[in-house]
Amino acid sequence: MNNQAAKLAIVLSFSCISVLVNTGIANHHVLAQSPQQQKCDIFAYVVSKDPQGLNVRSGASPTHKILGQIAANETVKITAASGKWVQVTDVTGDFKGTGWVYLPMLGISSRGYGTNGVNLYTNADQQSQKVGRIPPSTSVKLLGCQGEWAQVEYQGIKGWLASEDQCGAALTSCS
Repeated sequence: MNNQAAKLAIVLSFSCISVLVNTGIANHHVLAQSPQQQKCDIFAYVVSKDPQGLNVRSGASPTHKILGQIAANETVKITAASGKWVQVTDVTGDFKGTGWVYLPMLGISSRGYGTNGVNLYTNADQQSQKVGRIPPSTSVKLLGCQGEWAQVEYQGIKGWLASEDQCGAALTSCS
């Protein structure tokens, strides 16, 4: 009798594992883990309209302690990214130190002054395919970063903007 119970337990275990794998439930557990941190070296500016400023947190989530705020249009240096959160430092305003902010609250613009715009690439590499052009001095949605490259969206087109084509200051032309 014990032999039959052991066989039944093994069959049930494999059945459960099969269901988890085949339905994708196992993948949800993997996706729920925190994303790997990506090193960055770009500048951006705060686009948050909150009159109290953009919250700077001690970690990459809304549950971490608030360290301070950064006012709209202030420039920040992004040194790392983790999902929808970026680590910032070298803030031009009152906040001093390093902390994490919610990426959609930051913006970036294109350079390309005196030209017909700058290229947008499929990958963080100028040898990759060009997917579009951004007019000079145009604000774009910042999606992420990798090294000195900014991942952006312009008129529904997502791509990568080279460091020499980025302007991370809201109130100047970066010329």
